Amino acid sequence: MGDLEKLNPHPGTATNAMCTFLAINTSSVQLLPTTAIAILAANGAKDPTAIVVPALLATTCACVAGVCAAKVLEKLPVFAPPERTSRTGAPAVEPLEKEGVAPMVDEPAVAQAPPLAPLTGRRMQIWVFSVALLGLGAIAYFHRAVFVPELIAYGFWAVAREYFLRTVTALSMLAVPCVLAFFPFYAALRGIKIYEQFVEGAKEGFPVALRVIPFLVAMLVAIGMFRGSGGMELLVHSPAARFVFEGIGFPPDLLPMVLMRPLSGSGTQGLFVDLVTHFGPDSLMARTAGTIYGSTETTFYVIAVYFGSVAVRRTRHAIAAGLVADLTGVVVSVLIWRVMFRP
Repeated sequence: MGDLEKLNPHPGTATNAMCTFLAINTSSVQLLPTTAIAILAANGAKDPTAIVVPALLATTCACVAGVCAAKVLEKLPVFAPPERTSRTGAPAVEPLEKEGVAPMVDEPAVAQAPPLAPLTGRRMQIWVFSVALLGLGAIAYFHRAVFVPELIAYGFWAVAREYFLRTVTALSMLAVPCVLAFFPFYAALRGIKIYEQFVEGAKEGFPVALRVIPFLVAMLVAIGMFRGSGGMELLVHSPAARFVFEGIGFPPDLLPMVLMRPLSGSGTQGLFVDLVTHFGPDSLMARTAGTIYGSTETTFYVIAVYFGSVAVRRTRHAIAAGLVADLTGVVVSVLIWRVMFRP
């Protein structure tokens, strides 16, 4: 975001690239929804990783929807960047600092990443052997976990649904160990000092945190005022809202968590825990809620952090694109589990 701000012709106003970047970030493809998995596992779920593949599918759809929304909204006149003109009506050419927009503080130079070692010789042999071994193990696991000849007698749609469910379960169980092992192993083969690179990246966090604090405090105060005034309860318990969601087939019990998600991560987590406790960790409601929790983002928090770090105050269509991505993730999550749990 800092690099995009350096290319910004209107400092203080989000560019199209910034809004698209925020849409990708709020709807980023989720490899491992670790928090949701941990909550399900802590409550005794038989298969807490069952939400991995549904969350991956939901976030993929959400990411596509968010980027498309950003590209469409940027063309609307209501979201057009403001034109700057001088007192005579001609385009302004003076520096923007004269209008009160604080210039960006020069950041310390970031150390360049070391060049990657080529995958040749013994490194290539290790890589090929490991990939082949992983592939054979995955095939063997799939054959045992997915292929069940006895299901053929139950009809095409029953067999297709059962195979889909078994495939999702198998992929979910393989995803966690594979993802956790792949990146360190690949980095080691390419000669990357993982710990040193992690420390270098962590050093950049402190100056960013200092710039973000004022904007983050303002956002948290606004959310606290909204919840304290009863606005959230009015939306959640509104008969009109429940009637609309019930009419389109959306579970009304998920409504509080869905409305809370763009505003507060901790509040959403508390509502998710309540759903898991009430309906059970292996219920349709709990798994749908876990997928929603893992495939959506606290949009307002992310926008406050990213735009606050570069002092952007005019967000243009970033919020709208992020909310479209969140809505897509919610809808796809519900549809996936409705299909998987359909009797």
